[in-house]
Amino acid sequence: MILPSFLAVLAAAETDSSSALPFFLIGLWILILASFTGFEIITKVPPTLHTPLMSGANAISGITLVGALYCVFAEYNLGAQVLGFLAITLATVNVVGGFLVTDRMLAMFNTKKKGGK
Repeated sequence: MILPSFLAVLAAAETDSSSALPFFLIGLWILILASFTGFEIITKVPPTLHTPLMSGANAISGITLVGALYCVFAEYNLGAQVLGFLAITLATVNVVGGFLVTDRMLAMFNTKKKGGK
């Protein structure tokens, strides 16, 4: 989920080539810190809270998708449009996969009645 967001921000920053390297390094540092923080948080989440948290993560990825769409269809350079397209692809996979997993987990809580009633 963090990678599409990072790509969308990087695509927007690529319009000014004079500050691209420091921005890239800062963005890479934020990506690394967010990855470690996310891993530590996720490993401590009990299974009963997994489905609601995944729904919130899907909403955040949807916001990333909107930002990436803006980067692709705005008049940015080719590199920004390629990164925006990559962000769209990864965010879409994340959103669809998240909804499929959430739906499957919620189906586990449905009670099936015996006898077809």
